[in-house]
Amino acid sequence: MKKHTNPMAPGVFYHVYNRGINGEDIFKEERNYLYFLNQYAKYIQPVAETYAYCLMKNHFHLLVRTRSAEEIFQNTATTNVGRVQNPADVTNETEASKRISNQFSKLFNSYAQAINKSFKRTGGLFEEPFRRIDIADETYLVQLVYYIHANPQKHGFVENFRDYPYSSYRTHLSKLDTKLNRLELLRWFSDKDGYQEYHLPNQVLADLAKFEIEFD
Repeated sequence: MKKHTNPMAPGVFYHVYNRGINGEDIFKEERNYLYFLNQYAKYIQPVAETYAYCLMKNHFHLLVRTRSAEEIFQNTATTNVGRVQNPADVTNETEASKRISNQFSKLFNSYAQAINKSFKRTGGLFEEPFRRIDIADETYLVQLVYYIHANPQKHGFVENFRDYPYSSYRTHLSKLDTKLNRLELLRWFSDKDGYQEYHLPNQVLADLAKFEIEFD
């Protein structure tokens, strides 16, 4: 079975997802969700724009578009030891791809270390490598947003996914500042009203089988 583990290229939409090792819970308390989002902003914002997300107790889904190679180099110009990278590498998409992967690794490692410390556990927390599927079709993007938001209901965590607190669904309806690319996402649905209408209970979760993922 094909594994969705190809390197992430600059300027591409991706459905990123992963789960805990052997299905172990990765979010054990409410504060864990908030800490993950803080770490996510710290490490992923420099290399990707985020459009939608959903965090569930044992897995997560993200819809992101990686930034251009130039943006990635500008935003990650200094390494952990403070050395400025060679500006000539700005056009090197292979190097940009490595930096995307490195930022995701920093996110997962920093979060796992915090969980291990808090709950006196050892070893890895996430399955490796994390999965990603590149997306080029806008219709697919729109349907994927719904799939990501509906996941908590699909897995029985809530009766109505619109009430779930750890997804981006309600953030896109809010007027509060957000790091999500809310304006562009709402344009996919024409406007906020179209976004809400698309998320009404007229969608049948069983019809979204093409988005089903497997952890192999």
